[in-house]
Amino acid sequence: MNKLNFVFLGTPDVAEKTLEILKSNGYLPSIIITSPDKPQGRKMIITPPPVKIWAEKNNIPYFQPEKIDEEFIKSISVPEALPMANSSHRQGLWQLFVVVAYGKILPENFIKIPKLGTINIHYSLLPKYRGASPVETALLNGDEETGISIQQMEFKLDSGPILIEEKIKIDINDTKDTLRNKLIKIGGELLCKILPDIIEEKIQGKIQNENDATFCKKIKKEHGEIDPNGNGKENWNKYRAYYGWPGVYFFKDGKRIKITKARYEDNKFIIEKIIKEGGKETNYK
Repeated sequence: MNKLNFVFLGTPDVAEKTLEILKSNGYLPSIIITSPDKPQGRKMIITPPPVKIWAEKNNIPYFQPEKIDEEFIKSISVPEALPMANSSHRQGLWQLFVVVAYGKILPENFIKIPKLGTINIHYSLLPKYRGASPVETALLNGDEETGISIQQMEFKLDSGPILIEEKIKIDINDTKDTLRNKLIKIGGELLCKILPDIIEEKIQGKIQNENDATFCKKIKKEHGEIDPNGNGKENWNKYRAYYGWPGVYFFKDGKRIKITKARYEDNKFIIEKIIKEGGKETNYK
């Protein structure tokens, strides 16, 4: 394993898959910070986030603070005081924080704790699509390309200098899941590629042009409503962007009908399968 005393912050499967790429390239975090367990599903069962499960599987100490407050910042600032999985991690100040879809706002004094600062993988070509839903927004807008940006974090949202970026073509049949999986792989590999240069302080970030900045919002369930007889390309883009959750749906006779399978052909949005409210999946015809 490479000797890098770093903290990893992340919560969902995007972050868990990135941890696996780091591990396969010889990088294991000293500790992990993730979100608290939350109730999920219809039965609201308390469920740990994927990153916590990964941490337990790989014997990495983890913390699940409700928020990054002054008390937590004080405790995390002194690695020697924390319980470690391996005594070799007790090396003094942290060298680096790595953030991938953590899901919480990080205070400025927290970001500045490590010697080399805090870096973040963002799934767009910054300054385009700063915010919570860059993958979905690229699909919604019918973009033909997107990419990965690894940035040096600053307190202002997704505004830090770009350390490295890579473009990727978006296939017309890409959904949120297929595109995100491509971006996760590229992002993890890019991170491993530049870590040696970050450690040796050989990399110079490129300042973002604030005039080109665009923002995307958090996705909500109600965003998935469509008019099945509306613009075919727009409906297809919504279907791709919201595939899985929240999904796309329409109302008929006061009941919600979710579209579970569709295709785009001759500029038309063709619905193949649906689930009626309270029913089972059936053919749309």
